[in-house]
Amino acid sequence: MTQTLVARGMAVAVAALTGATLAAGPAQAAPVPTRPSGTVVSGSGVNERYFPSTDSSVRSTLLRGVKVGLRCKVRAQDIGGNNVWYLLRDRATWVNSAYIAPAGPVPLCKDVGRGVPESAPRTRAAMG
Repeated sequence: MTQTLVARGMAVAVAALTGATLAAGPAQAAPVPTRPSGTVVSGSGVNERYFPSTDSSVRSTLLRGVKVGLRCKVRAQDIGGNNVWYLLRDRATWVNSAYIAPAGPVPLCKDVGRGVPESAPRTRAAMG
């Protein structure tokens, strides 16, 4: 009994010195990050805009039933009681969430790391 306690104490001391942790059970896998997406549910489709506002110019239109990748969301202009806007994953445009049915949670834009900026000539010129 005493030898067992001494052995355990030594194992804890070694773990503390080396920074190792003692596992009581099987290791658990880290959660896999998801890539949020959504489907256009508006009968007439939804306009993609340069900024999250109807005052912003329309860049394109997504038709009903189209699946799109969503990068993140912000709270901006209210449209019919809905002030959440999604930034699309594969292009720098915004759509109001009233017209998109998300498949899973979408993170806030402040919590998402910035990726490579869009390489359009207009964007490159703005960056200098």
